[in-house]
Amino acid sequence: MTTHSTFAILLGGALEIDDRVRALTQGARAIAADGGMVYAEALGMTPELWVGDFDSTSSTLMEKHAQTERLSFPAEKNLTDGELAIEQAIERGAKRLVLVGAFGGERTDHAVSHLLQALTLAERGLDVVLTSGVEEAFPLLPGSREIDLPAGSLFSVIAFTPLTGLSLSGVKYPLDKADIAFGASRTISNVAGGRLSASLICGRALIVARPHDYSGA
Repeated sequence: MTTHSTFAILLGGALEIDDRVRALTQGARAIAADGGMVYAEALGMTPELWVGDFDSTSSTLMEKHAQTERLSFPAEKNLTDGELAIEQAIERGAKRLVLVGAFGGERTDHAVSHLLQALTLAERGLDVVLTSGVEEAFPLLPGSREIDLPAGSLFSVIAFTPLTGLSLSGVKYPLDKADIAFGASRTISNVAGGRLSASLICGRALIVARPHDYSGA
């Protein structure tokens, strides 16, 4: 079995496949969570495992991927299909997770759960990115990171706690060790200059980007 440590987790949210999605998933191993298997063929991926209670999977999809190894769970369980798929990837050696179809869809509660899980996964030392093709998200914890975005594209920093010492550079509206209150809108709708740099002294946040949205330029 390959030891490659990047896993694409195919979730059931919205997905528009573009060059950025393909670049994120290129060469990755894949695990599908229930109805997220619908994206496998379009991405040119063959998941090594299909996880879930399969309540969101059509009989046609089940037949089409009948040869894929399945790990079935009852509908009444303590974890979502997405979280179960993520934990299976970690057991198989994942160091980097690309959560595909992590936004939108019919279930807002699932989408919010994916955002929160990204933070807790980052705290466990995993490199995590979420994508729908339209939006991407990257955890921001104490420390610093750099993210490549198209120049002129829109992004926001969403605080999940009060933030201490938030700095942003390579952006239209830079910050230098700013303190951001939980729930404040000050960090909504910034514009990337290309490669943005972000650092944080204390707190938990997500950088949510819209790589094809140039409305703020």
